[in-house]
Amino acid sequence: MRTRIVLLILALALPWAPLLAAPPAEPAPDTMQARVMGCAACHGAHGEGTDNDYFPRLAGKPAGYLFNQLVAFRDGGRSYPPMNYLLAYLPDAYLKQIAEFFSQQHPPYPPPAKPTVDAATLALGKTLVMNGDSKRNVPACAGCHGASLTGMQPTIPGLVGLHANYISAQLGAFRYGTRRAAAPDCMHDIATRLADRDITAIAAWLSSQPAPADTTPAAASPLPLACGSVHN
Repeated sequence: MRTRIVLLILALALPWAPLLAAPPAEPAPDTMQARVMGCAACHGAHGEGTDNDYFPRLAGKPAGYLFNQLVAFRDGGRSYPPMNYLLAYLPDAYLKQIAEFFSQQHPPYPPPAKPTVDAATLALGKTLVMNGDSKRNVPACAGCHGASLTGMQPTIPGLVGLHANYISAQLGAFRYGTRRAAAPDCMHDIATRLADRDITAIAAWLSSQPAPADTTPAAASPLPLACGSVHN
């Protein structure tokens, strides 16, 4: 009986012997690149964005802008449950490290989208982006987001390389207050002055523009209107 028990114990142990003898697995590297791999499924391995229209590019955007958005998702200024839950308990210092990491990434930009609107709508979009509409007190997008639309330091994002659906969704969110920024909330004020056709035109024209050779955000300069988020 005793011999049978010993043999049974040995039989059960044998399949585990290679595992017990194997050296312990190496721990994951303690780097920021490893820590932000949870972002890759939606935003790409280097923050380049994905084919999903609503997951934007993070790479190369000003760190101040990225930090503000992380705080907004954590504290309720922006509403998207996966991001809200992911960031709920992360401190400011860690969010700043994440923002700095993505601001320093520079993967290639995707090719521009082919327009799906007519020429008149594209022309309207270009006019609003580059010149604005003084009659409605709508400043040019380029006045804040840079002449090359690559953003402005320290807190204004680039607009190139974004999907049309994402751009229109964000303008709608600013219009209806589901995306909020520090007062004075200039994007809310601007979005409420835009008609639906304006938003469609802006989104279509921006998404059809190729990235410039130099995608560095512009240096800080005076803005055409007061924006509270610039000072955060």
